Amino acid sequence: MKSKLTLLFWVWACTFLFGQENPYYNVVAEQGDGIFSLLRKQGLDPVKHYGTFLELNAEKIKEGTLLKLGENYKVPYADDSFKKTGVLIEAIEDVEEPIFDKELAQMYLKSDKLKDAVYYLITDNTTEQDQKIVTDITQRLAAELMVHGAKIYLMGDEVSNNLDRDSLSVVDAMGDYIKAINKRYIQNTGKYQRVLLIRAENITGSGNLDVAVYHYNKSTQGQRFAENIQNVFKENSVSNTTFDEASLIFEDKNSLYLARNILPAISLLTLENTSRSSNKISLRSNRKEFANLISNGIINDYVDLELEN
Repeated sequence: MKSKLTLLFWVWACTFLFGQENPYYNVVAEQGDGIFSLLRKQGLDPVKHYGTFLELNAEKIKEGTLLKLGENYKVPYADDSFKKTGVLIEAIEDVEEPIFDKELAQMYLKSDKLKDAVYYLITDNTTEQDQKIVTDITQRLAAELMVHGAKIYLMGDEVSNNLDRDSLSVVDAMGDYIKAINKRYIQNTGKYQRVLLIRAENITGSGNLDVAVYHYNKSTQGQRFAENIQNVFKENSVSNTTFDEASLIFEDKNSLYLARNILPAISLLTLENTSRSSNKISLRSNRKEFANLISNGIINDYVDLELEN
């Protein structure tokens, strides 16, 4: 009996050890790299992972923190890496890759106020100019949410770019987004999860922008999410124009199809050039400031909900 138990334990131990993923990957040190800079460039908090890095590379670090140019160093896999908390999804193939690469060196965790929040960001553009502007804003927004601890899934634009808005192909095209989002929603069950669809409408790139935030009329969570973002825009509007609150329910087929089939609550944010006859909220077109305003509204929604609970 004892020998059988010993054999079973040995089999379990081998299965456990060999079944584990490699706890590190290799990175080549570049000119001027120290431990802190190398870890930052890999999306890791250097203070938190400094000790592990020293253990993995003890034989290669003799004195100080300066690394040898061209040398391979072991970097630990970590769930809190910005490479894992900021993910770009190619929805058609359901493939993931980090949103950021070189930008990681400038990113650092500012707080953990969004540590249990998951956001899905989708862009919808009609022109190449729209795509450039919205992509820039969305990536800035993703980075700002990530440095406060959020998990970000940025949906690739291969679906919206190929979408024929004048045909019935919307069901098949948007279906790729739905499958990708619902799969990850289930993986993150129990967490606060929201979808934000950002749509640009023939932006010229100059002048102020008119913005509106819409929600699905059957989703109280989506309505609250939209209103918190909208309230921040109101506070920072460059005009005193009023607008019709009741108009902020989306009715277009793309948004409706998403709302009716995805599991998390969704809100729609639209951008267009300011028009004197518009009753939407007018904001300065500074992309960094605009992304920060959206981020503030999103954070307000999460924090207020946490306080209530």
